[in-house]
Amino acid sequence: MSLLDTFGSLLGQSPQGGGQQALISTALEFVNNQPGGLNGLIQQFKDKGAGDIISSWISNGENQPIAADTLHSVLGSDTVTNLAAKAGVQPEQLTGLLSQILPHVVNAATPTGEVPAQGQLNATSVLGALGGLESLLGGKSNA
Repeated sequence: MSLLDTFGSLLGQSPQGGGQQALISTALEFVNNQPGGLNGLIQQFKDKGAGDIISSWISNGENQPIAADTLHSVLGSDTVTNLAAKAGVQPEQLTGLLSQILPHVVNAATPTGEVPAQGQLNATSVLGALGGLESLLGGKSNA
């Protein structure tokens, strides 16, 4: 089962349903719209005491998990509500889903362990890498 299929089942939709694609697209758009892109998100994580977690997603080691409540704290309630509306899920669902997908999105965007220039994520390469992942619970995959 691909990562997209896994998200489809989490969202209660078939892989063709588009909900998982909406969540990934929302995550990519969110990161790219941060002041400084991924660099801005990294700073936000550091400011909230979760810098070591996001750093693990960028490095070539094992991705540290992030609890949904920790992610909610990092992002803030307004951001969570806005992202949930864009992804078409309830705010309560968003942080749980995003806590599973965001590590993979950041990981896929940084296959060499380096943040892209200007911190912008390339949707095509990220989606390609995510489509090849076999499991949310697997180790670091650098496609």
